[in-house]
Amino acid sequence: MEDVRRTTAWVASRASHVKVDSSELEKIVDNINGSIPKVEWDFEGIHYFDNGPLTVQYLFVLDALNFCFWPDKDLSYDHLALGLKAALQNDKSALDADRLQSYSGPQLRELLNWPRPLPLEEERVRLLHEVGLELERSFKGEAANIVKSCGNSAVTLVALVARHFPGFRDHSLYKGHQVFLYKRAQIFAADLWGAFKGQGYGRFYDMSSITIFADYIIPAVLRKLGVLKYSSALSNSIDSNDEIAPGSEEEVEIRACSVHAVEKMRELIESKFRKQVLSVEMDLWLWSCGVQNRSLQHHRTLSIYY
Repeated sequence: MEDVRRTTAWVASRASHVKVDSSELEKIVDNINGSIPKVEWDFEGIHYFDNGPLTVQYLFVLDALNFCFWPDKDLSYDHLALGLKAALQNDKSALDADRLQSYSGPQLRELLNWPRPLPLEEERVRLLHEVGLELERSFKGEAANIVKSCGNSAVTLVALVARHFPGFRDHSLYKGHQVFLYKRAQIFAADLWGAFKGQGYGRFYDMSSITIFADYIIPAVLRKLGVLKYSSALSNSIDSNDEIAPGSEEEVEIRACSVHAVEKMRELIESKFRKQVLSVEMDLWLWSCGVQNRSLQHHRTLSIYY
């Protein structure tokens, strides 16, 4: 995760389309008196949980598919989480590794009870197949075995997931340098930590190493708060719902500056108020603010990574 912090800070120091406003960042920290509002992981009650390995399987499949909902104005993360939850409640073998390898697009839609083609449906099916095949080949079909292999280290878990599952390798090139973001691999560790309340499959001694998860919502919230300032051209593109190409300077800057801004916010809380806050907790707070603001304008990029 130091690679994520280091490379996103490098982008932020050279960005021309997005800037982190340190004075606005400090105002927000002062306004909340250094205390991040507590948000429960499953505050909407939408996730499957049985306190065992099936929950781990559910979360891993959920995070494999957790990207790009916006092309369908009615589709959201909630539909994915609830759809997979209902599928498991109806059939405990729905997410078995061999089943994951065989799903077609229409079958995935049926699984999620979704009436029309999903955004990037072929990619979602491809990633399901990849997950099923590698789980069967290297982890006896169970995502829980990935977690058992990580020695209670969230950092090791992220590295294991990225090593074995190419669809989780969230890298970009920016001005000739590789930038690491690892949104979905990190969120798997965070989901485990949140679901199991830091115990059992969710017990990690290094959760403080995890950064925020650079997606659509967090940057939009940070922009609304004034922490992120966009160039006029980028602002106009986002406000006009223009698509921003994956891997473009604008897109990488939006994501990298979001990570860097929240790291700076976390460091400021620690130095100014002597409080230790996890980036995961900050992400939960910012994300919950975002999903409750239906008028929030986010950037639009077709990507499998978020």
